[in-house]
Amino acid sequence: MVETLNEPPRLLPPVELPPYTFIPGSTTPHPYRHPDGHSYKKKGPSSKPLSNETWADNRSFLLALDLFNMGYYWEAHEELDKLLKLVCPDDLIGRFLKGLFKLAAAGLKVRENSIHGVRRHAASSGEVFADVAAEVDSDRFCGLKLTMLQFAADRAAQLTYKEIETDGQPVRVFPFLLKPEPLPLA
Repeated sequence: MVETLNEPPRLLPPVELPPYTFIPGSTTPHPYRHPDGHSYKKKGPSSKPLSNETWADNRSFLLALDLFNMGYYWEAHEELDKLLKLVCPDDLIGRFLKGLFKLAAAGLKVRENSIHGVRRHAASSGEVFADVAAEVDSDRFCGLKLTMLQFAADRAAQLTYKEIETDGQPVRVFPFLLKPEPLPLA
């Protein structure tokens, strides 16, 4: 489900969020490459492949959604990239992840003040979600409603964004949250 809220609920509350979000071209140190980076020489738990049946137990997926919802778009993008590397990019799950990956990239482009990049990534994300929706029996995939993802991506591509200078502090730039819900029991 995609919803609008002031305070995002956490899917993995015990996981500590980084002290800043990386914004390429800013003064924030690169998380992995710079000695002052928030993840320098840190190795997190390995990711497990995502599936529509086990998404609720996939730490990397839930962390990516938490990071996205809290305004850590670069970090969400990286977490989604880890998941993408575990699947065939042309499979249904790979394309679904690619849609989320592009939506996180759109958020990052807002922070980089690249409106062209925002529109390109968000519109592409919406197209990916439409393609995935055409192949599944339910509107919900990995806990997220595909029609709402399409709508959110399309809306993100059309919004006007203000320049944001926060010295790496996370800022939610979209008026929606990615909040998964399990399928109703039959």
